[in-house]
Amino acid sequence: MAKPPTDTSGLGYAYHLPSGGILLRLKNSLSQFSDLFSEFNKYISPAFFHDRCERSVHMRMYSMHKREFVMVFLGFFTCFGLGIIIGLTGPPITTTESLTAQQILANTTLAQSKTVLATGPFAMKSPLMTTYSQQLWLIAKLVTDNNDDERYDKSFQISVSIDGISDQHKPLSVLGAGMAHNRTRHLVCVRNDCEEFTVMHLGFLDYAHYIITVRFLGLESFHQKYNIRSITFYFKTYSAEFTQIEIWFRFIFLLFTFIVICWYAHTLRKYPVYDWSIEQKWISVLLPLLLLYDNPFFPLIFLMNSWLPGMLDAILQATFLCALLMFWLCIYHGLRQNERRFVSFYLVKIIVVLPIWLCAIVLATWEKCNELKDPTYSHFVDTKNYNGLKMFFYIACCMYVLYLGLLLLRAYTELRSMPYFDIRLKFLTLLMLFVLSISITVTTCRFGFGILEDNFVATLNTTYRSSAQFMCFYGLLNFYLYTMAYVYSPDGRFAQAELAVTKDNPAISMIDDSDEDVVYGSDEESRRPLTSVGGAGKNDYDSD
Repeated sequence: MAKPPTDTSGLGYAYHLPSGGILLRLKNSLSQFSDLFSEFNKYISPAFFHDRCERSVHMRMYSMHKREFVMVFLGFFTCFGLGIIIGLTGPPITTTESLTAQQILANTTLAQSKTVLATGPFAMKSPLMTTYSQQLWLIAKLVTDNNDDERYDKSFQISVSIDGISDQHKPLSVLGAGMAHNRTRHLVCVRNDCEEFTVMHLGFLDYAHYIITVRFLGLESFHQKYNIRSITFYFKTYSAEFTQIEIWFRFIFLLFTFIVICWYAHTLRKYPVYDWSIEQKWISVLLPLLLLYDNPFFPLIFLMNSWLPGMLDAILQATFLCALLMFWLCIYHGLRQNERRFVSFYLVKIIVVLPIWLCAIVLATWEKCNELKDPTYSHFVDTKNYNGLKMFFYIACCMYVLYLGLLLLRAYTELRSMPYFDIRLKFLTLLMLFVLSISITVTTCRFGFGILEDNFVATLNTTYRSSAQFMCFYGLLNFYLYTMAYVYSPDGRFAQAELAVTKDNPAISMIDDSDEDVVYGSDEESRRPLTSVGGAGKNDYDSD
């Protein structure tokens, strides 16, 4: 039986501390580690030497309640879901018309030839091309008599000549027989079914009809061994109905973006630029880039028979997406650092994002420029340069993900317990993760797992099934910027303070104010006296 505690203090009572069990001993052990890590608390908690006391405009998120945040996210997801529903009910992205080799060779002297399927020529007339067709792909698919369970890859060459039919119904040479290149293609077959391959691609259309003549070189031995049973050619273009929807919704997004830009500039018009927070400055840059992403020059694609509008559209999209990547890096770093000089702050981020932008621009211009000279060009033929570019792109993406993860981890480690910083981090991170997850999902569904796969209509198994993917991606980025513009805009209930109150101690000022020294405080703060009433308050500040 344990000995009762004795009263050694003469107070009439005594305390008995339990010897404890395993849980108590474990708790005491962990408390020692807690004391050890508490030594680093001065580097995590705001202190005098922390550069986080920055004057900024009072953002709307500082005064929003939980239900208001719920309404903001609910509005964002509702608009995004409505866009997907509209896309699901819309027409398919592409239209396809097929033509078999037997139909092409019917009523010709070559119909009885036993080797014509391996050599050609196959002269065919394209369907009617309208302004809304935008582009034309010719795709071929072979079927053999092979029944063995084997997979084989045959390399061969194709030669294509193209003539356009003018309004006077006269053929005009687009790619003459003397200018045609013998481009290499790979025929990959499993049993009797072979994968389709792209014969040629026209980036813009000058004529309503085209006469296309295709010849195969190097398939004679393959035909003797496996016997090519049939060849089917597919003419694939953009759907006219989808093009009309694309024009209308690009215009709607363009109009709404212009309205949001005007409203956002109106809310910040009375505040000096140097008092804007880093989020407000970046939104003022991203909104004009979003306007260019929606592309006010898009109708030029249908008004000009040129490759320039299409290439301009690709460049504007790549520029906005890379600016968004730059925005995330700068925000996660800028919340911890107010001294944002170009060399020490922006240069490293530009070095990380610039390779991704260069890869996007090269992919947008390289193949288009080569296809202008030869519609049969494909970057899969230029294997050495293509693989080098692909490796460069993967390395750039990995560098960006690692750098973003590092900045994100440091931001949460240092700022998650500080007033107002935590809500800025949570709001930014939640929306960023949603945008990234949806973007990766759409990209995977659109192109497959090969990010640098050929144009999405180059093969039959990577086409859009509906307009939902287009509406999903465009709606996602537009609604994302609209939501951030609303949350980061100044709150109309807070007027500009007449006197700027300088607070020297961020550890005290951040208890009731924003993370940055908010000179545009609430009405309650504006009525608060600038000096303490009693001497105790003064001594408290002096003691700090």
